[in-house]
Amino acid sequence: MTAPMRTPGSSAEPVKPDPDTDPAPESDEDETVAYGLSSEAKNLHWLLTNLVDEVPGIRSVAVVSSDGLLLLSSDPARNAERRPATSPTGPRGSSADLATIVSGLGSLTVGAARLMDGGPVKQTVVAMAEGSLFVMAISDGSLLGVHGTSDCDMTVVAYHMALFVGRAGHLLTPELRSELRQSMELA
Repeated sequence: MTAPMRTPGSSAEPVKPDPDTDPAPESDEDETVAYGLSSEAKNLHWLLTNLVDEVPGIRSVAVVSSDGLLLLSSDPARNAERRPATSPTGPRGSSADLATIVSGLGSLTVGAARLMDGGPVKQTVVAMAEGSLFVMAISDGSLLGVHGTSDCDMTVVAYHMALFVGRAGHLLTPELRSELRQSMELA
């Protein structure tokens, strides 16, 4: 495993690894990185960024805790590691709205599954005229929500969501969830 390379003459920001050739940076529990985030939190940000960048048709992504709090977002204004100089435009379509919808839909489908003796909910898909909404369980009740365009390939989105869940699920420890909540509150 090679560490991300730094640009010549720069000591601040590492060059973003190529997701096709470089795996996510290795974790080091005691190490903190830029903006006060641990390496585990940076790994999750990296995974989320790759999900959004690599999958056509994804508008936004939110990771929500079991109690409905936004942990991670594809909205740069909500992430501690990428704060723009200008504020986001309004609440409609924001990461907080997506988190609320994902949490509510997740709760509704879990309740429906209990009433129907259907077992644990793995994935929920809502196809709309102007877009799609995907919700997938991660771990300990945490959820991954993806808002896609109307012409996105649902199987491709679902496949990449499953990859994200497989990679991120073991990282979402109580300590990391707490850190992510705090970073979202500061954003």
